Amino acid sequence: MKSCCSASRSQISSKDIIKIERIAAASEEKSIRFYEKMIFIEGGEFLMGTNDQEGVEADCEGPVKKERVNSFYMDSHVVTNEEFRQFIQETGYRTEAEGFGWSFVFYQFISPSLNAVMQQVTGTPWWFAVEGAYWFQPEGPGSTIENRMDHPVIHVSWNDAMAFCNWAGKRLPTEKEWEFAARGGLEQTKYPWGNELIPEDKHHCNIWQGKFPTANTMEDGYAGTAPARSFPPNGYGLYNMAGNVWEWCTNAFTPSPEAVLPAGQEPNRAMRGGSYLCHESYCNRYRVAARTSNTIDSSAGNIGFRCISDQLL
Repeated sequence: MKSCCSASRSQISSKDIIKIERIAAASEEKSIRFYEKMIFIEGGEFLMGTNDQEGVEADCEGPVKKERVNSFYMDSHVVTNEEFRQFIQETGYRTEAEGFGWSFVFYQFISPSLNAVMQQVTGTPWWFAVEGAYWFQPEGPGSTIENRMDHPVIHVSWNDAMAFCNWAGKRLPTEKEWEFAARGGLEQTKYPWGNELIPEDKHHCNIWQGKFPTANTMEDGYAGTAPARSFPPNGYGLYNMAGNVWEWCTNAFTPSPEAVLPAGQEPNRAMRGGSYLCHESYCNRYRVAARTSNTIDSSAGNIGFRCISDQLL
């Protein structure tokens, strides 16, 4: 299994230090933004991880172990462009992609007429660092989200997601909470809906079909992101817990449970779920137990997030 289909700012040599804005909570009353889309997930014990041979050993997907989570509420779908725009309008927040002046864009989405500074990523040449790419113009200058308001917001870093959560009165899930919810009440199945990727020839997620990264047959109907409420939800009523966009989690990611980071080094943060670029030949990480990570300041055209809350006030 090769490295993940996402990209990291650490792969680009030029990196400026930017100041991360801190966003106040939703209100003194701690009201929850977009609470109507939240679903109650009753806590309990479950078997986390996988012992399957498809598991990525380097990602520490196994061995399977019994875990327990408390009850919580989770967004039925990832944060959309419409929701993120409201956050920006009310707070004036500036994302890290805007601060750096660029973000990662998949090469097939870059317009040939785009007049922007670009740098190809070594090792994952399908990613370009595109000047002017950020959540509102996801493919760079001249692109827009106006016809994608119900799609996942993308080009958001972990820091950006944390700022949104603080404003919305929510938080990011831990990996344990995310996987428990993604399983939808099923035990040790490969996907949120079962063990078969395309049951009865019906697609249940937005991933790459064809030959990665050159030819996407789009058999699931999408080349890039799909609307946040696409495909059948899992047993808990959660949409797109596999594919579409990677979802940030709150916890640090280490290559092994016993790994110790150098003093002062900011750990990568975990991401779960896979994205529309995942394909079994390269990044088979749209399985429930699959995991990867990125630096807290990284953003790309296939990274988003969803929120949870311990209670609704």
